[in-house]
Amino acid sequence: MNTTRLSSKGQVIIPKSLRTAHHWEAGQELVVVDTGDGILLKPKTPFSETDISEVAACLKYKGEPKSIDDMNAAIQKGIKDKFQ
Repeated sequence: MNTTRLSSKGQVIIPKSLRTAHHWEAGQELVVVDTGDGILLKPKTPFSETDISEVAACLKYKGEPKSIDDMNAAIQKGIKDKFQ
């Protein structure tokens, strides 16, 4: 377990092993989330959050539409292939 200290200026040093693992470098913007019993640091994304209705138009598909059963079968096959 990594530990760190809070400075008198309210600063915390993130251990190098964690910065390296997450590819965080100096200047990385982080979002601070209050979890109730602590905080969560997450990298700030360069893009604003979107939902599927905002991006679905860019997902062009040419061919016969797939049914829900076709999609479920493909998901099951993918899981089977991954774990066997």
